[in-house]
Amino acid sequence: MRPNALFWILALMILASPLAAAQKAPNPVYAPIEDDPNLPRVLLIGDSISEGYTLPVRKMLAGKANVHRIPVNGGDTARGLEQIDKWLGDKPWDVIHFNWGLHDVKREKDGKFDVKQPTRRTPEEYAKNLDKLVRRLKKTDAVLIWAATTPVPDGAAGRIKGDEVALNREAAKIMKRHGVKVNDLYGYVLPQLKKAQRPRNVHFTDKGSEILAKKVVEEITAALGRAKSEKDE
Repeated sequence: MRPNALFWILALMILASPLAAAQKAPNPVYAPIEDDPNLPRVLLIGDSISEGYTLPVRKMLAGKANVHRIPVNGGDTARGLEQIDKWLGDKPWDVIHFNWGLHDVKREKDGKFDVKQPTRRTPEEYAKNLDKLVRRLKKTDAVLIWAATTPVPDGAAGRIKGDEVALNREAAKIMKRHGVKVNDLYGYVLPQLKKAQRPRNVHFTDKGSEILAKKVVEEITAALGRAKSEKDE
């Protein structure tokens, strides 16, 4: 091999190493946390929207609660049913804040977004799955908080604006039936979308995630008070 060729191969390897390491760097959202035994335990369940507000929620509740989250994107309700026992583990929870929805309205064909395809999961199928998930979560004896699915804007890949509204309607019925508190993130962030959500995208900017986090913390704080009252009774 020519010296010049060997030089460039080694140079590329050196340059690629930090890039590969950066690509493999673990997402801090999924980093396990060590519980303070004197604080209540909170679990966040959700998709990438919840990933966005996990760290700010954890920061805002520092010293008040051990804030955990599931170690993956929660996906749709079908994935939830498959993984829920594993995610809940065998330790007690004081509060569980949860959501499924944006993955249930994805329209796909051969693994690619295609808005011409039928809704991946009908509102009826979604409601059936969600009801099963709520029944399972209630067995934990934690105070439960359902987060309404956040808005789908016009032009969002693989989704159609309004599909999430139908799912939120079904979810509201289920939460009412089971006596679960609703955190209306949909209604809360709707008037703030221009400053909070990315254009033609269901995801939020860092500022938008902070906005959502404040509402999540407000609801969790109230739920922690209810959980403490129930324990003291």
